[in-house]
Amino acid sequence: MAIEHEDTTREELHHRQIDLRGYRRSDGLFEASAILVDSKSHDFTPPGGARMVRGHTPIHDMGATLVFDADMIVRDVRTYIRAHPYDQCPGGGDSLRALIGLRIGAGWNSEVRKRLPSCDTCTHLKELLGPLASAAFQTMVGLRPSTLNDRDRDGRPVKIDSCHAYGATRSLVKRLWPDYHTPT
Repeated sequence: MAIEHEDTTREELHHRQIDLRGYRRSDGLFEASAILVDSKSHDFTPPGGARMVRGHTPIHDMGATLVFDADMIVRDVRTYIRAHPYDQCPGGGDSLRALIGLRIGAGWNSEVRKRLPSCDTCTHLKELLGPLASAAFQTMVGLRPSTLNDRDRDGRPVKIDSCHAYGATRSLVKRLWPDYHTPT
């Protein structure tokens, strides 16, 4: 592990920007959109590529939008690829239409892997689908009933141990569900 000292300098070689947004639409549906832009600080030829990409020019500029309903069912998928390293890249978003009808929720990532073979799908668009599902959930917070009161078959709140804040040893669990709090 490298320790950074005050006299250490850094040279940026790569810059990836990912922007995620959620929307309510006038037709009653919702959208979660992601944009990914990659660039290098120097001129770059992709491995096996036939062209050079100038520094600070997008190597990747692409995006995906999931259109979903209040039940978190994907109703449409749209993608675009404006900048790409290889001539074959532009068709890499077409396979995402296989997500139509899928519910955004538990099992999302494993179902995405099943439905989208790597050889038919742009890796970068596929990588956005996990964060897009999270953005879809965040879009719906306050618009859907809270899952805070959901319980498993034994009556234990399902939120417990679902993340750091809801860890059984945390003060949040002690406040919300004192009977399920586990002291450290």
